[in-house]
Amino acid sequence: MTGKLRSYGTMGVDWEQRVDYERLRTERLTRVKQFLKQSSIGSLLCFDMNNIRYITNTTIGTWAIDKLGRFCLLPQDDDPINWDFGSAAKHHTLHAPWLGEGRSRAGISTLRGAMPPDSLRAEDVARKIRIELEERGLHKEPVGVDVIELPVLFALQKEGLEIVDGQQLMQDVRVIKTQDEQTLLNMACMMVDAAYEELYRFMKPGIRENECVALVNKVLYELGSEHVEGVNAISGERCSPHPHIFSDRVLRPGDPAFYDILHSYMGYRTCYYRTFAVGSASKAQVEAYKRCRYYLDVAINTIKPGVTTADVVKLWPKAQEFGFPNEESCFALQYGHGVGLAIWEKPVFSRLVSFDSPQMIEEGMVFALETYWPASDGWSAARIEEQLVVTKDGCEVMTRFPAEELMVAGVKYYTATGPLAGTRETESHKNIDYTGVDYGGAGLP
Repeated sequence: MTGKLRSYGTMGVDWEQRVDYERLRTERLTRVKQFLKQSSIGSLLCFDMNNIRYITNTTIGTWAIDKLGRFCLLPQDDDPINWDFGSAAKHHTLHAPWLGEGRSRAGISTLRGAMPPDSLRAEDVARKIRIELEERGLHKEPVGVDVIELPVLFALQKEGLEIVDGQQLMQDVRVIKTQDEQTLLNMACMMVDAAYEELYRFMKPGIRENECVALVNKVLYELGSEHVEGVNAISGERCSPHPHIFSDRVLRPGDPAFYDILHSYMGYRTCYYRTFAVGSASKAQVEAYKRCRYYLDVAINTIKPGVTTADVVKLWPKAQEFGFPNEESCFALQYGHGVGLAIWEKPVFSRLVSFDSPQMIEEGMVFALETYWPASDGWSAARIEEQLVVTKDGCEVMTRFPAEELMVAGVKYYTATGPLAGTRETESHKNIDYTGVDYGGAGLP
């Protein structure tokens, strides 16, 4: 893609070139075929819904994402065959002509063990795969599989097929995003920009975390989100340590509150943290935010083709510097990860793994960088994240809701002498200075 990332409406129009879905489908499948051809794997068998979507350009909704019921096979030098959930196979025969004649078929696996073993669903899957590979002379070649149920694995092996790891190949395929993938990822971030705008206006004392989650879901689905994978809403004393799950806690004056909004538009995800203060922020919160922002900014400023994930994570603090005994215990607090059809893809940035296994940054990668810092008060913290695309000489940030300084949400309060300060302690008596005041012997200092 040349120039800046583009933002569009969600409709297709005849008067402007927007996302080219035919190009998206063609480039994704072409890329998989090229990587498969260069590998030692004879075919790819995928049960992961994201990989199935990437290869076949079909989906049936996120309700099926954890069922492992659908599967597709991509043989060397051939087009994919997709076995789908009941009537979805007929639907795709009618409405997904790019699959080709006879390549959308009904087929179902064990549904995570819900099917009784004597129904022989695992054996049926394995037999279907073996027949297709035999017809192409590929049954003696390794079959790369992304994720699999154990009964299906055993059934495939019983059919004489050699099963190897296909997950790494698919991760490598998906690590570089095409022009249309970049556009879709940028549009997904645009929707979260809007969600944060509404959230900023909504937050005030008395509002619960789960109400904030509900608001974000409403905004995103009304804008055209395909799936809101999760909304982390963390406030007050829950901020340190980070629990990674929202609750029904009620926001209070002086609370820190940070959010992570994860959703997909046309399958493409966001991972997008922002931190706010409710009504006002303490000096400890402001300082934590500044430090959190610093670690994020030095990482972003380092990003360009040719640097490695190790070059980035060396700029981040060690676990012991912010209260953890080792890198595993604070994993994902100072973190980076690829974003595409899944929330976490290659490359991964972490002091836990990046020094031993550095990954090279390349043009066209899209990833999120996220940092965290606990405040000196012992209970509050800051968390910020930016999603970006690597350009030929640097990177461009997709996430645009303001985050350069800690923002205060909620109504502006006024005292008898003017606006209440935006930086103040949560306990009012700590904000009052009686020094030099004469109260006429009232016993005050």
